[in-house]
Amino acid sequence: MSQAKVVIVGAGHAGGTAAALLRQYGHEGPIALIGDEPIAPYQRPPLSKAWLKGEADADSLALKPTEFYAEADIDFRPGATATAIDRAARTVTLSDGSVLPYDHLILATGARAIALPIEGKDLDGILFLRTAAHAEALKAAVGPGKKLAVVGGGYIGLEVAASGRALGADVVVLEREPRILARVACQALSDFFTGYHEKHGVTFELGASVTGFVGEAGKVTGVKLADGRTIACDAVVVGVGAHPNDELAKDAGLECARGVVVDLDARSVTDPAVFAIGDVAHRPMPIYDRMFRMESVPNALEQAKQAASAIAGRPRPAGECPWQWSDQFDLKLQIAGYAFDVDEILIRGDPATAKFAVFHLKGDLVQSVEAINAPPEFMMGKTLILGRKPVNKAKLADPSVSMKEVAA
Repeated sequence: MSQAKVVIVGAGHAGGTAAALLRQYGHEGPIALIGDEPIAPYQRPPLSKAWLKGEADADSLALKPTEFYAEADIDFRPGATATAIDRAARTVTLSDGSVLPYDHLILATGARAIALPIEGKDLDGILFLRTAAHAEALKAAVGPGKKLAVVGGGYIGLEVAASGRALGADVVVLEREPRILARVACQALSDFFTGYHEKHGVTFELGASVTGFVGEAGKVTGVKLADGRTIACDAVVVGVGAHPNDELAKDAGLECARGVVVDLDARSVTDPAVFAIGDVAHRPMPIYDRMFRMESVPNALEQAKQAASAIAGRPRPAGECPWQWSDQFDLKLQIAGYAFDVDEILIRGDPATAKFAVFHLKGDLVQSVEAINAPPEFMMGKTLILGRKPVNKAKLADPSVSMKEVAA
């Protein structure tokens, strides 16, 4: 088997999975896993749900037990940062001055929360939610009698709002667009989630542009809006998107397009010795005949398989339908595909029952499905999206027709 040296920069879901898969696939060469957090790779989606509510911790969310890395002969280096890549010499320099040689380099550097460059941005109590440390700080800041302001009405913001209410805090969501989820979901889904959150005590300020933060003694006490109002709060979570950590790749001369540009093996189009996986990768999407950067656990896992397979000399894994999910209160939203080039939206079921699905169609092809507490619609939707099979719209719209029959 190959004795090639593999260095993985980034010990999140993508990087940690790639390291484990390389050993599973029989790679016998040295593997170094570089992570800038002090703990081993862990699941991130529960940070906005189970972690905040005290139902999970670092041990329960770990991808592998801590001892796994030593037992698998993986040189795991927590609390370390890569500062430079020398592609000619095939080395990675770390923040402690050490230099690691590689035959294959996997960039799994993820993405970081976008900070608002506005007045008061450095006050204590202005929080983000990308890491376990972020979640721990937020958990300490919310509770009964506290007021939490969430800037951004996307999925992360809504998950934080739901968890904040579960912890007894008053929660207000500030969204600059005229509706929540404006960039990622249709009007019907926005309306449903707005109503559901309001029933659970969340308040919304829509069309609200945040212009600054105010505070006392260095701690945030309010959010200033463009209309002159100040929304009082004890803590703020900013959830307005993320930016890929592709600076290391750019400095090394790798082609980037808001993410490292890769092929279907997750290999850089610039350098065959370098791979990029997860949130930092700008990857092909054959289903839609385009390139795109995805932020989801399923994408991180799929690309980890692609890179590990290519390095271990295994066949390329079969392509998958992209998907993601969001848990809010007792709702499970499962999303398959992306609503690219859609010309029709079809709702199956009744939103009033909190069990329905929104299908996004391009002609008679399903491009995407958003399923609320509707697993059959989600599962069969994935099949329809991946198979590019025309669908009977009348059957799809009729909940009395099973999804198996619709997909048959």
